[in-house]
Amino acid sequence: MTKKIGITEVVLRDGNQSLLSTRLKLEDILPIASKLDEVGYSSIESWGGAIFDSCVRYLNEDPWERLRQLKDAMPKTKQQMLLRGQNLVGYKHYSDEIVSKFIEKAVANGIDIFRIFDALNDLRNIKHSVQEVKKNGKHAQGTIAFTISPVHTLENWVNLAKEIQDMDCDSLCIKDMSGILSPEYAFELVSALKRAISIPIHLHTHATTGMSNLTNMKAIEAGVDNIDTSISSMSMGYGHSATETMLYLMKEKKIDVDIDLNELLTISEYFKKVREKYIEFEGSMKGVDLQMLVNQVPGGMLSNLETQLKGLGKEELLGEVVSEIYQVRKDLGFVPLVTPASQIIGAQALSNIVNEKYETLSVEIIDLVLGYYGKLPGNVDPKLIKKATENKEIISNRPADLLTDRFEDFKNNLREFCKKLEIDDLSSIEEHVLTFILIPYGSEQIFKKSAS
Repeated sequence: MTKKIGITEVVLRDGNQSLLSTRLKLEDILPIASKLDEVGYSSIESWGGAIFDSCVRYLNEDPWERLRQLKDAMPKTKQQMLLRGQNLVGYKHYSDEIVSKFIEKAVANGIDIFRIFDALNDLRNIKHSVQEVKKNGKHAQGTIAFTISPVHTLENWVNLAKEIQDMDCDSLCIKDMSGILSPEYAFELVSALKRAISIPIHLHTHATTGMSNLTNMKAIEAGVDNIDTSISSMSMGYGHSATETMLYLMKEKKIDVDIDLNELLTISEYFKKVREKYIEFEGSMKGVDLQMLVNQVPGGMLSNLETQLKGLGKEELLGEVVSEIYQVRKDLGFVPLVTPASQIIGAQALSNIVNEKYETLSVEIIDLVLGYYGKLPGNVDPKLIKKATENKEIISNRPADLLTDRFEDFKNNLREFCKKLEIDDLSSIEEHVLTFILIPYGSEQIFKKSAS
C-alpha cells in the first residue's frame, strides 16, 4: 500500500451548488447525515460558498442553524467550509473586525477546516482570515484559484504556494473551479509544489470538461494528499468526480483510502431520489463541455447563469454570454472566474450582449478595475481604465485597509431593523448581526422566523 489519500465529500456544498444551483434543503440532508458521518471522509464540505446566501434568499433557512444541525448530525467528521477571504461568504470586502467576528462564530457553530481563497489570488486578501482561523485553533487551508492564461505560469503557482506556506497555513488547495486542469499539467503542478513546499496539498477539480478522473489520478501519482469528490448520484456534469469511481480507481492502484465502497451505495441511492425533487434547478448540459477549455466558465457559475437567463426568458443568449465572459475576463487582465469575480464578470458580459459593449459599467466592475477587490493578475484594457476612473481613483494598497465597518454599528442597525419588522430585538445574537451584514436585503424572513 502507498500512502493514504484523504477524501473530502462535497455533495452538501459544491456538489449541490454546481448541479442544483445551491437549492438543497437541510430537510433533505439530515436523514442521510448519520450515514455520511460513518464513511470515514477526511472532511465533509458542508458550508460556505453560496450556501449562506442561498439559505437566506431562497430556502428560508437560518444558515447558522443549518451549520449547527449538520455538526450535531455528523460529530465524527470534520466540517469544512469555503471562505472567500476578506469577502467571507458575501460579494465584497469586509473590515478586519467583521472577518474576525465571522470566523469566531463559524468555529463556535461547527467549522473545523477553512478553505480560504481570493478570487484574484491576492494573498493580502486572505492573510487576516488565515491568522484568525489559526487564532481560533482550527485548520487554515490556503488556496490557489487555478486558471489558465498568459500571465499564470508554473513559476507563478509555485511562488504563490510558497507564500501560502509562509503564512503558516496548515495545507494548500489547488482549486480548479472550471475543470480545466489537465492530467499532465496536474502532474507537473503537483510535482513542482511537492518539491517546493512541505504542507499537505489538496486538489479540487470539476468534471465539466471530462478530465477530472484522470486529473485526480495523475495528481495522486504526483503525490497529492487529498482530493475532493461527490457521491455518484450527485456527480459529473458541472460537478465533480464520483466518490465511488475515485475509490475504485485508487484501490486498483493499491492506494489506501480506508473507505468501504459498499457503504456508499445507500448514500448514492438516497441522493438519487432527492435529486429528482430539484430537477427545475438542473443545468441543460449533457455529457461534457469542452468550450470550458477556452472560456473557463466554472460549473456553479454556468448552472446559476442558466437559471438567471431562464428567469429573464432569455435562455437562447447563454452561448453568446459565455463567449463574452471570456472576452470580459481578458479585458480585465485574465481574472480567475471564481466568486465574486465570476458573478461580476458574468453580469457585465450579459450587459454587453443585451446593450452596447461596456455602455454601462456596474459599480462592481469599476471597483474591480480600480483595485478595490485587489491586484489584478494582468494588464487591463486602457479604455476600461479610462471609463472606470471618470469618478473614482485607482488604489494599490490592501483594499480592506480602507474599510472601517464596526460590528457594533451593524448591531444598532439590526436593532432598528427589527423595530421596523415589529419583531423581537435580535441584535444580541451575534450570528444574526453577521447575517444582517452579509445579506442585508432578503433577510427579513429569516429574522421573522427566528423571532417567532
